Amino acid sequence: MTTTTGPAGARADIGVTGLAVMGRNLARNFASRGHVVALHNRSPARVDDLVAEHGHDGDFVASHGLAEFVAALKRPRRVVIMVKAGPATDAVIDELVPLLEEGDIVVDGGNAHFEDTRRRDRALKDRGLHFVGAGVSGGEEGALLGPSIMPGGSPEAYAALGPILESIAAVVDGVPCCTHVGPDGAGHFVKMVHNGIEYADMQLIAEAYDLMRQGLGLGPAELADVFETWNAGDLDSFLIEITSRVLRQVDAATGAPLVDVIVDQAEQKGTGRWTVQSALELGVPVSGIAEAVFARALSGHAEQREPARAALTGPSGSLGETSDDVRQRYVDDVRQALYASKLVAYAQGFDQIRVASQQYGWDVDEGAMATIWRGGCIIRAKFLDRIKEAYDRDAGLPSLLVDPYFADVVNGAQEAWRRVVVSAVELGVPVPGFASALAYYDGLRRERLPASLVQGLRDLFGAHTYARVDQEGTYHTLWSGDLSEQRQDTQGQGSHNPH
Repeated sequence: MTTTTGPAGARADIGVTGLAVMGRNLARNFASRGHVVALHNRSPARVDDLVAEHGHDGDFVASHGLAEFVAALKRPRRVVIMVKAGPATDAVIDELVPLLEEGDIVVDGGNAHFEDTRRRDRALKDRGLHFVGAGVSGGEEGALLGPSIMPGGSPEAYAALGPILESIAAVVDGVPCCTHVGPDGAGHFVKMVHNGIEYADMQLIAEAYDLMRQGLGLGPAELADVFETWNAGDLDSFLIEITSRVLRQVDAATGAPLVDVIVDQAEQKGTGRWTVQSALELGVPVSGIAEAVFARALSGHAEQREPARAALTGPSGSLGETSDDVRQRYVDDVRQALYASKLVAYAQGFDQIRVASQQYGWDVDEGAMATIWRGGCIIRAKFLDRIKEAYDRDAGLPSLLVDPYFADVVNGAQEAWRRVVVSAVELGVPVPGFASALAYYDGLRRERLPASLVQGLRDLFGAHTYARVDQEGTYHTLWSGDLSEQRQDTQGQGSHNPH
């Protein structure tokens, strides 16, 4: 190991600017894999602290200015920016770009909005530079030990950058959890949807916990055992695993379960909202993700919840005294409802990726996304292997839920799923995630939906027209006239059709 301070010549393989926890851990990860890593931070003390504390991790080049930082990098220069998303990222790019040369690569490893990434890609391309928006998932531990990485950008940039990123990514079955997602904002878009699915996944887990705690009166330690058991089966995933850990934790100060000491107001950093906003613009129903975002918002409105508790009534929330057999059946019903609802959330997320890929010309490989989510990231789960297999069988799946394996799962869980939603309504336990997932399932499988009435109403009050099941074309009924039907042609002229 060699640690160099000050000017050292162009010998660094990659540089990291922004050394808060994520940037710091990524830099250490690069170094531990044998890469020479240039370091920079707006506050030079962070550079010195990293070298002093973790210089043994590998070969670092400490820089106290951007010019010195850039000079330490081999061509093509590969610079990873790890600062707060938004204006802070733009400020670093503006300072950095004048120091770079044609062919150099700028990587944004933060949680940027994909439209910002598309804008930055265009701007840097005009300067002869490559811009890579790379989603990095796995939190602090993943950044250090092996995250899931979702890089967008040009194929040329990935050819120069990809091998380094793949070397630090998590590995499952010998395959790195990193691949080229697509051009411009594709990587950050996929990371955004990953986070949206994460919101839905956590909400569903919380609903399962709430149902069993309120309905059956199980304590946190007992529920920790339930989730630990579930993690040995189809629900095997990082989030189920850590749910057991959180529920088992006892608060040192009070001796109470930690989950009872934590304020019941869930915060959010915006990626879930972005996912829902994007889905609305694309016309993709991601109801599970949306309900998770709204549930967090509701939890935060203490000024409404407190008076509502005094003014609004409901059931007790408890099933009362039950036999062991009844309790076990209820727990198993909740398990099946949780698995089915999770699959709906993932299916909706993959739908959003597919539609965005078509809209923006990204050509995203959905099966490859399932592959790189199997390790390192927050939503890593056993059934992602099944998702990869589904897209291997049919790359053009109209919905993940119609794949034979997943169709069997949700069809088989249907009775338990319905029992759980019904019991939740009867108990007064809110389950917006479970209920919306079941409603989506029922809407997807219906031969006819009441949207025909919606179109009729739209036509009456706004002359928005409608299509018919038995004839081609677009039609409008003269609701304020003789109620005859008028067929609309492409020029907006009509011909009467007296039905």
